[in-house]
Amino acid sequence: MKGYKKYYRSKIIWYLFTFIIAVMLNFILPRLMPGDPVSAIAARAVDGMTDSTAIQEVYEDYAEKFGVNQPMITQFFLFVKNAVKGNFGVSFSQYPRAVSDIIATSVWWTVCLQLPAIILGWILGNILGAVAAYMKGVFDKGILPLFLFLSNIPAFGMATILLFVFSLKLGWAPSSGGYGFDLIPSGSLTFFKSVILHYQLPFWSVVLITIGGQAIGMRSMSIYELNADYVKYSRFLGIKDKTIVGYVFRNAMLPQITGLAMSIGTMIGGALVAEIIFSYPGLGTTLLSAIKGRDYPLISACTLIITIMVLLANLFVELIYGVIDPRIKAAQQD
Repeated sequence: MKGYKKYYRSKIIWYLFTFIIAVMLNFILPRLMPGDPVSAIAARAVDGMTDSTAIQEVYEDYAEKFGVNQPMITQFFLFVKNAVKGNFGVSFSQYPRAVSDIIATSVWWTVCLQLPAIILGWILGNILGAVAAYMKGVFDKGILPLFLFLSNIPAFGMATILLFVFSLKLGWAPSSGGYGFDLIPSGSLTFFKSVILHYQLPFWSVVLITIGGQAIGMRSMSIYELNADYVKYSRFLGIKDKTIVGYVFRNAMLPQITGLAMSIGTMIGGALVAEIIFSYPGLGTTLLSAIKGRDYPLISACTLIITIMVLLANLFVELIYGVIDPRIKAAQQD
């Protein structure tokens, strides 16, 4: 257990350090954008007013309300203090709506889209790669190159292709949104069917760009393991091929788990692009509207939530890897 504790401690410390740096960047970078969003809000409030003194007072009132009249370092610590409580302030672009309400509405759409799609793409990719390495034939020379080609299409390109073919041309699925525009979110069967129908194209656009990269990695590792000395020796001893293949693919899976941790950030980024293409009501679409409106609080909150999702997913994969690979414990004890 000592080896595991050392491994877990080092991983958690590094991820905490990464998280601190990410929080600082999430706060600073949006505020480097040109323009003054407070002026835009104040301008709407003083529309029609001619008294310059009154206009200035309105601007100062909004500046104080949003805290932008304070030094940057003061704003940062106030941001951290409020973020710990789940309070990200008031949205500039959707004033006076609270940022936490906007995030709470969109984050579950993103989680329910990305998590199943990334996991399914990873599983299908590894199965395809293993079958291509073991059976060869049509899997290795036909199906695998096809999925490898699909995975190299950019996320926005795959989303656009699916949108054009299956929505605009064939009419099999809606082109945008998370549910019908004529529906109100509820627990009804009609609303649930509409959500599933709108879910299909964003979901498969993420799955298809995930499969190929995972498949080629699994194929390479499986071929390497199948040609290893322990496989030849096991066959020489007369051990059943089914048993040998089980160990081969188990060993080949270990680097794939590491690869999953390294590529989660890219996968989530691709899924966010898919959300934007399909106007799916997740964090991707929310972040885009926040950037257009120079909405500092909403941008910071969206990027912080996305950062937390990526770090937690990576940390979870790293911890699982430490459990399934006994070499981790041996290396830590040495």
